[in-house]
Amino acid sequence: MAVSTLPRSDSFKYDQVSRYINDLIDKGNLKPGDKAPSLRKLSKQLGVSISTVSQSYLSLEDQGILSAKPQSGFFINALANQINNIPKSTTTLGQPRKVRFGELFEEIFLNANNPRIVPFGTSRPSMEFMPIKSLTRTTRSIISRHPQKCMDYCFPPGDRKLREQIAHQYEHTSTRVSPDDVIITSGATEALSLSLQAVAKRGDIIAVESPTYFAVLRLIEKMGMLALEIDTDPQTGMELDALGDAFDTMDIKAVLASPNISNPLGSLMPEDKKRQMVIMLAERDVPLIEDDVYGNVYFGDKQPRAAKSYDLNNLVLSCSSFSKTLAPGYRIGWVLAGRYRNKVLELKQATFSATSSINQFAMAEFLSSGQYDRHLVRLRKTMHDQVEKGRYMIAKSFPEGTCISNPQGGNVAWVEMPRGCNSIEIFNRALQKNIGVTPGILFSATRRFKNYLRINCGFPWDETNQRAIATLGQIVSDLREDAPV
Repeated sequence: MAVSTLPRSDSFKYDQVSRYINDLIDKGNLKPGDKAPSLRKLSKQLGVSISTVSQSYLSLEDQGILSAKPQSGFFINALANQINNIPKSTTTLGQPRKVRFGELFEEIFLNANNPRIVPFGTSRPSMEFMPIKSLTRTTRSIISRHPQKCMDYCFPPGDRKLREQIAHQYEHTSTRVSPDDVIITSGATEALSLSLQAVAKRGDIIAVESPTYFAVLRLIEKMGMLALEIDTDPQTGMELDALGDAFDTMDIKAVLASPNISNPLGSLMPEDKKRQMVIMLAERDVPLIEDDVYGNVYFGDKQPRAAKSYDLNNLVLSCSSFSKTLAPGYRIGWVLAGRYRNKVLELKQATFSATSSINQFAMAEFLSSGQYDRHLVRLRKTMHDQVEKGRYMIAKSFPEGTCISNPQGGNVAWVEMPRGCNSIEIFNRALQKNIGVTPGILFSATRRFKNYLRINCGFPWDETNQRAIATLGQIVSDLREDAPV
């Protein structure tokens, strides 16, 4: 079998070796009990150093993919197939639906603020992985140097220096952005909300991924719009053939999707597919609302391009924030609204909701110092390790037949449990033991995914969290045994 030499990025060579071994397992070329290629053989075959292969194998051992035998080498672990057994692509019902989840949404958010609850039900990384001291120093410095400015309003579109720094960030994704294109918002949720209001009205159909982030469904619910779920591949995102079929039969006013690292799947749309999606929508003059909040938390060696980078018609409204990468409490987000800029700005101004001045100034200085870019390098590596460890813990603790997503970024895992396991019942039983999870039905307007959970892997795998995963696995096993045959 011919094998091409791997890309040469020093920072990610060992991750690429790991993916190569996982691909062999996925394709059935390596099975549980088989011996993995020797360090020397794989080093020569892939054109990387022996130490790189060794580091990769040790990482795979930590993840439960490989196990080492003294004097014999590395072997494929019995759990490898379960860890690499990902959920299937979705097939939707094809009808737009009203979203009705009010009380369950409220309970999820209420539990997220309870420090006694193990936070598997949230979607943010632990603050332990954030540069809190550095950002605090920056904030204090800003206040001491510009006290009056910090206490005044900073009206839309937001602080000029921050907008310049955000525009500069897009250079990493081959996206040309002017500071004038950027509108600062109070987090990504407000950016998505303003974007929806700018392109659609009550009763309009919005095409979304299936599953899709429940906060998106919540916004659609509150605005009286209809959510149309589109078939979605757990690795490559929304299926364009299914989207095209939907356009043939329905009056879709907008598409809201996360081409780069979706929540909860962690899918990453390939660049060709991403470009095709933007072209498809442009041909129909339909706007794309791009939720790019996880776009900086990718696990590959190259940052994926924003869908906005392919936008030649100013039809893409790209939304993001610092909530998943730096400081959720600062509530700093933004939207690149294209041809809808004036409408979004008008909606933002109409709410009289100026975003915090202090936080904008501090964030601008933190970005300009280069600290944010250095932090992102560390965060991506940390989240990759966290997710792989989490996938191993889930595979080890949950019953046979469990499927676990293989995220391309972010910090959450999407878990398909054996049929008969009701995620609402699991949610309730877990809560009694102070463990939070997010039931799968929240990610569908049609209340699908009843036997799915989203689990946050973004907190340290300390003894408490490892026990919690084991307990959660036992709850799932008990429910499976109780389920009628």
